[in-house]
Amino acid sequence: MNSGLDLELSFNQAMQGFGISSDIAHILWLPLPMLLVLIAAVVGVLVTVWLERKISAAAQQRIGPEYAGALGILQPMADGLKLLVKEDIIPARADGLLFTLGPILVLVPVILSWLIVPFGQNLLISNVGIGIFLWIALSSIQPIGLLMSGYASNNKYSLLGGLRAAAQSISYEIPLALSVLAVVMMSNSLSTVDIVAQQNNAGFLSWNVWRQPVGFVIFWICALAECERLPFDLPEAEEELVAGYQTEYAGMKFALFYLAGYINLVLSALLVSVLYLGGWGFPIPVNLLASWIGQSPDSALIQVFTGAAGIVMTILKAYLLVFLAILLRWTTPRVRIDQLLDLGWKFLLPISLVNLLVTACLKLAFPIAFGG
Repeated sequence: MNSGLDLELSFNQAMQGFGISSDIAHILWLPLPMLLVLIAAVVGVLVTVWLERKISAAAQQRIGPEYAGALGILQPMADGLKLLVKEDIIPARADGLLFTLGPILVLVPVILSWLIVPFGQNLLISNVGIGIFLWIALSSIQPIGLLMSGYASNNKYSLLGGLRAAAQSISYEIPLALSVLAVVMMSNSLSTVDIVAQQNNAGFLSWNVWRQPVGFVIFWICALAECERLPFDLPEAEEELVAGYQTEYAGMKFALFYLAGYINLVLSALLVSVLYLGGWGFPIPVNLLASWIGQSPDSALIQVFTGAAGIVMTILKAYLLVFLAILLRWTTPRVRIDQLLDLGWKFLLPISLVNLLVTACLKLAFPIAFGG
């Protein structure tokens, strides 16, 4: 498949074949990439919700959903339909505008971040040169929506949840960004495509997880905290804050928070796959695979195989991490808010700084091994 620009050119040519001008064709093309991203994100959420229910049931030695479709595969759709038809309530003393804008500000940046996720060499919506910087910038908008929702609800539990969410996001965004910068430094690029391509020289031995083990662990911990997954779900701790900033929300507004949380989890897993696990790359080099079956690496058969299997590899790596996140949720206790903030500011931040400095030193000392 072609990149986003090539796809747009092909679409324009196809439309001109039907007598539609290039300007109209361009206008018709604009919503299509975002629609594709939205469909991919929602499908990812449906799969993750089903996995969450089945894995949590297995961890607790019970069956889980069984009757909504075979093995309960339609249960996530039933959950979504239930939220869709529920009454949308705005509290009498809430700020209606901010109350409505909050969930939107939480969801939209997460969906936009999917634009930079590559599923193959040319299988992404937008190959921007500063993809990683764009993602970090978009992720910094989410805490504003969380704080806005908590404040606008006119509820003490919601306000505390919003304040916790903002404090938690700010605390963990900095070490997360520093761990990503170490990968960017080794790859000499902010493009997600370049970062994956740099890891595909020697199969799994060239993945960044071996050169950045500390950064990998920091990134994964911070990603779980950004997604507010246990043991870092302090902003919506049911036993303490009812449901935090979500307390006063119902219907589709609550569903937006629900969607944002799971879309962010799948996105984080995909980014870990891209940054540290070789993205669409195979554990065994493609050249070696081609030689085993007596084909040239540039042959059409190998190109089709690597293109199709690359999507599978990216998703497989991502959902392995989603499985670990779900397992952590049902096997670890929640930390206290002071422990959570101490972990971010006093432990992860200095370690991520040291990791970045060590990476810079190693890049200067061993430029070939560390992407000089």
